[in-house]
Amino acid sequence: MQTPKPYREERPWGEELWVSNDRPSMVKILSIKPHEELSLQYHRNRDEFWHVISGDGTAIVDNDHVSLKAGVDQFVPKGINHRLMGGVMELIILELSFGEFDEKDIIRLEDKYGRIT
Repeated sequence: MQTPKPYREERPWGEELWVSNDRPSMVKILSIKPHEELSLQYHRNRDEFWHVISGDGTAIVDNDHVSLKAGVDQFVPKGINHRLMGGVMELIILELSFGEFDEKDIIRLEDKYGRIT
């Protein structure tokens, strides 16, 4: 059995540490820079679960604003619009994805970096 090797991907809002991509689940650690944000997006084929490790920020989940700080958990069902936004400190999130994982399954509705799909 091969041991998975984590790898990092730089993003305009921070970085992703891919810990596991073992279908039907995936594990990432998201590092969101202060005052940066991910796109407003949804997924057709996967649910997501977020656990805040540290920092502060806000999540938009189906038009609700959720305050984020260490220890907060949030479930995002597939098909629901969502966005993560960093606050004053770097926001570190453990993200678990369940279902059919494909990076192409990101439908961006708004994106300050011009990545609308």
